[in-house]
Amino acid sequence: MTKLRIALFCVIGGLPLAFIAPTRNATLQCWLAGILLAACFVPVALYGPKTILAQFGVIGTAVLFVTSFCTWTEAMLFMPSAFKGHPWQALIGGSIVYLVIALILSVLARVLKLNRESERETIAPKLSMVPLLIIAAGIAYAIYYFIFGAITFKFFTYKYYPDAVQLAASWGMWFWVLQIGRGILMTLSILPILYTLRLSRAKLALTAGMVVWIAGGAAPLLIPMDFMTPTQRFIHVIEILTQNFSLGVTAAYLLRRTASPKSLSAGSGI
Repeated sequence: MTKLRIALFCVIGGLPLAFIAPTRNATLQCWLAGILLAACFVPVALYGPKTILAQFGVIGTAVLFVTSFCTWTEAMLFMPSAFKGHPWQALIGGSIVYLVIALILSVLARVLKLNRESERETIAPKLSMVPLLIIAAGIAYAIYYFIFGAITFKFFTYKYYPDAVQLAASWGMWFWVLQIGRGILMTLSILPILYTLRLSRAKLALTAGMVVWIAGGAAPLLIPMDFMTPTQRFIHVIEILTQNFSLGVTAAYLLRRTASPKSLSAGSGI
């Protein structure tokens, strides 16, 4: 029965993107994108906070910044022509859509009674170390971005972005400040996941990596776009896997210590 409830969580949670498909022919692809997005938050539904409001806070923070804002900034940098009308309209509209999805997923998690008890407890590093570790995660993202972005551009995407090198060079060092900032922001946006999910460190790292990858590119890129070919979107899905998944894993190992089983006395309230 649990597997059926999880399937319903994903299938129903994916419907909002199907309802706003740009064309009728794109409905199925948008639904699949929504299902994939919902699936990456299954661990949150199972092992995250128990209340709807807390679940919404965890999921909403991730989609607002990872899915909406950070992808918007990247598009603004390299593909400003993709925006029809004022760019801020795209950001505001997308943010509203994803926050609504976050609310629906939070309600579904409660209605379907997905939350499970866990014998794990979260262990955070010293509070004084957290800001430095967040900055370290941001720098790590910039390194991943440089390595895997350069490989992808050299062998696959150079023909799609002929002016990319000049654009990046025109920003100078500010380009890398921007990428470090994006890494820091994505790390901050998954802190609620890192500090509320009752999972082992390894499983948490896998969950964080999947959320930052899927919510930060894989799911949105399943949606058909006039300004991107299917091949182009597929290449970016793989590129974002190398960058964002690596960031999620890095952030989890930096900002969470090994979660240990709770003692019997603590679990029984003695």
